[in-house]
Amino acid sequence: MLVAGPNGSGKTNLVEAVHVGTQAFSPRTRADAQLIRFGCSGACVALQADRVGGAASVEVAIVRGEGKRVRLNGASLSATDQLRSELPTLVFTPDRLVVVKGGPAVRRAYVDRTLTRLLPTRASLPRAYGEALGQRNACLRKIGLGYSSKEALAPWSEQVATFGSALQEARRRSIEMLSPRFADVGEALGLSDCRLEHSAEAPTTELLERRLARDLERGTTSAGPHLDEIVVLGKGRELRSFGSQGEQRTAVLALLLAEAELLTERDSGAPLLLLDDVLSELDMGRREALIERLRGLGQTIVTATSDSALPAHPDQVVWVSEGSARTA
Repeated sequence: MLVAGPNGSGKTNLVEAVHVGTQAFSPRTRADAQLIRFGCSGACVALQADRVGGAASVEVAIVRGEGKRVRLNGASLSATDQLRSELPTLVFTPDRLVVVKGGPAVRRAYVDRTLTRLLPTRASLPRAYGEALGQRNACLRKIGLGYSSKEALAPWSEQVATFGSALQEARRRSIEMLSPRFADVGEALGLSDCRLEHSAEAPTTELLERRLARDLERGTTSAGPHLDEIVVLGKGRELRSFGSQGEQRTAVLALLLAEAELLTERDSGAPLLLLDDVLSELDMGRREALIERLRGLGQTIVTATSDSALPAHPDQVVWVSEGSARTA
């Protein structure tokens, strides 16, 4: 599907609404209150979807001062993670260039989101490690203030070591799965030698014990997945520092398509792809290569200012103008 219209007409808002309806959060902000129109008390997204296993009806409602409510086929969901697994969606927006341009924490978060989809049995690891790390850091600060003892730290050190090692292994596995496709898609889009590099120091209990004095002094844990380095490379260069804007953009798109191809091969079916303003910096050859990669995937929604932006005829065109949409 092509969503076309002039700049500022509401194309990105439409993409954002679909993302909220399938993932229960915005790709633009984590502050749900920002999704409510000025002067209104709430916002609601309702959609119907066909998926493997049957149709799905979703309603996501946000009420100012009351939080968010999510219903799937009429049943309330206590955890929004369930909706994300039922209606997998991948999104490209210009803001996603931060995956390449941002600091290590952004790439760690990206890989952790990816592993929850590629390795669903390990989806709880990022949260479990984060909770154990938070408890250990809190205990370190209490010891430093004289409110606790070193003996109280041992259980949290053990959990940090256990969950940390498991998370690093899951990250390595997801990167191993993603890298060949990333290289292949990058090559097709004109960016050769794409790869991901993962540098990690395992937080063993022995290492944590050796660094205890430093950790107590700083009140924070000095080893573990929260310090992993994940580097995105293209043409043999680290793209954060040495890639052009176009190369960084291509790398982010290649990562998204690589993950989409891996997910499509599973019994759960292809994810929905939302590609907002993806064509603006692609020449015609790269646009044609993109269309070829999309042909083997599921439903894709692409935004552009003109219906001639795609080098192929879309299955459907939706025109957006001043906040309203109509089919061609």
